[in-house]
Amino acid sequence: MKALRNLFHFFAAAILLAGAIAHAASITGTVTNKTNGKPSAGDTVALVDVQAGMSEVAHTTTDAKGHYTLNKPGNGPYLVRVTHQGAGYFIAAPEGNSPGDIPVYDSAPKVDGISIEADVLEIESDNGQLKVNERYFVHNTSSPPRTQYSSRGLEIVLPEDAVVDGAAARRPTGLPTSTQLTPASGKGHYTFDFPIQPDEGDKDTLFQVSYHLPYTSAKYSFHPQLLMPAENVAVLMPKSMTFTAGAGASFQPVQEDPNIQTYVSKNAAPGKTIDFTVSGTGSMPREGQGQPAADSGAQEAGNPGGQPGGGIGNPINTPDPLTKYKWWILAGLALLLAAAAAFLLRKPVPAVAGAASGVIPGGDATAFIPPVAVQASPSAKNSALLNVLKEELFSLESEKLSGTLAPAEYAEAKAALEIVLKRALAKK
Repeated sequence: MKALRNLFHFFAAAILLAGAIAHAASITGTVTNKTNGKPSAGDTVALVDVQAGMSEVAHTTTDAKGHYTLNKPGNGPYLVRVTHQGAGYFIAAPEGNSPGDIPVYDSAPKVDGISIEADVLEIESDNGQLKVNERYFVHNTSSPPRTQYSSRGLEIVLPEDAVVDGAAARRPTGLPTSTQLTPASGKGHYTFDFPIQPDEGDKDTLFQVSYHLPYTSAKYSFHPQLLMPAENVAVLMPKSMTFTAGAGASFQPVQEDPNIQTYVSKNAAPGKTIDFTVSGTGSMPREGQGQPAADSGAQEAGNPGGQPGGGIGNPINTPDPLTKYKWWILAGLALLLAAAAAFLLRKPVPAVAGAASGVIPGGDATAFIPPVAVQASPSAKNSALLNVLKEELFSLESEKLSGTLAPAEYAEAKAALEIVLKRALAKK
């Protein structure tokens, strides 16, 4: 089985990498201003330690040619941060002799070319509450490219009785990052303290907010308010719940897998009615989300041949607008698995004086430890183990999503990975 072969490679790579020895090294690179195509002189560049509250361990300033050099104390998980006109830009600290080149952009509080591609609400019920994960996919097609950034960034409107549980964001080519959601003028109005960088190809900026609502009567009416046009407003919810569009709202059902239903309203704009009501109870599936069961009709018209893409069919006579967002949602599952692994394998780190919880010194928010950058501890063995683990997590999720991995194989591979974690913990 492919999953078991992957596990074999996982163990082999872990053994080969376990002997890596941490050593000090220099990081060199060039910071380029992609707004004007010139080297960016005078920008602050810092090396930050992921495992020590994002504290700075080295910093410097770019020279007239945009060059910088930093000394990296070891092989731990570090990020390089450049601050240009108040906005922060990150890359994972390069290994070996790889260059640490970083692009930046001029920034302004408002730039042209900002638009919302989709506002996606994922809804489920839990013990008398309605839990909502809302994601905003925001384009920045400014020309010349510039970053929109201020302390009052993207503004959103949540239900007045919403209790915010957390917020996060992701740059087009950056790392997932926790961020602050600040109350703004007006009931239910909030702003993200996060830059909207120019798109990189088809990759835009993702904003996410999680909140809960009272749901004692198992019925709730949403009255979404958009402050800028959105190409799509989508609602995802369990099949066991009921969706009812409000008067004047134009939602269409999108063919979905057996456990999830999706409704889409296209070309939404400020002032346009997009009200809807949900009722009943149910939870979003935690495994196989977006993937039809093996015998659930992969040959249906909406997913001929069981093609990759999460099993989402097409709205009537229109391309499916949600395939991209399903990949983001499923990638979040792998992110959570890797974060849990990092928590289990990492050693306690003493608090760093002056490092505020959730805030990077210099004005950005604390970076999550994503699968692409995470290393579990200063120990070379655990670090190598987790590096290979993150690759297997993404591989596992991708195979499950594309339909090339049977549910039984997925469960078996996942259980084996959990055994690896337990063995690593036992040897600490």
